[in-house]
Amino acid sequence: MSQKVVAKLEKELGDAILAKDDFRGDDEVTVDLKSWVKAAQFLKEDPDCAMDMFGDLTAVDWPEREAEGEARFDLVLYLRSVEKKHRIFVRTRVADGKEAPTLSEVWPGANWAEREVYDMFGIEFKDHPDMRRILMYEEFEGWPLRKDYPIDKAQPLVEYRDADDTLKLPPFGIEEGQPFGRIDWEGRLEGIGEQVSPSIGLQTGERRALSDSEIAEEQSAELDKRTAESHKPEEAGASAPSEGE
Repeated sequence: MSQKVVAKLEKELGDAILAKDDFRGDDEVTVDLKSWVKAAQFLKEDPDCAMDMFGDLTAVDWPEREAEGEARFDLVLYLRSVEKKHRIFVRTRVADGKEAPTLSEVWPGANWAEREVYDMFGIEFKDHPDMRRILMYEEFEGWPLRKDYPIDKAQPLVEYRDADDTLKLPPFGIEEGQPFGRIDWEGRLEGIGEQVSPSIGLQTGERRALSDSEIAEEQSAELDKRTAESHKPEEAGASAPSEGE
């Protein structure tokens, strides 16, 4: 059914459809930024599409594309039809420093999603009713989900503000909250006999998982011992309990 939605959108937008995909059954189209709002309105208002459920809106950072003269970011919109029970992903590309048109007038739920995209990636939305941070505090500098955001950049950049009679944790240290995939785990774990994932354990020559560990071997031996004891034949001369005992 989602393929029919893609076909209708192609017919409506024509050359504004830049690409389409159906990887693993997820139908997806990429539209020109100028047709971003038009595509959203059509998917919602067309009776055959009836995309009445705004699922999510997020972004993907492709810094390598910028070096090739292409738009750095993808905006990704997820929509679903409760009535028709089909879904679709819609993408568009946005250059760094350029605004994207807001979808908050099409789906009110896009308001907060767009603020989150702005807060994490620095993409602003034209005509948005409240374009400000939603997760980070006002003094925060930078865009945390950009791939070139420094992993060791310590925040907050303002003095820690304590409050009387309020249980409050101190600021995170540099080691806390870092993106898992950007940490040099091999360097950290070298020579200490620990690992954090099967794949990293294999790369560093450590035991891959609990099933390979000494603890698991001890537990297995103990289980074998208990199993053997439970199957021992009764000692000679031992009489079976009489009725009523």
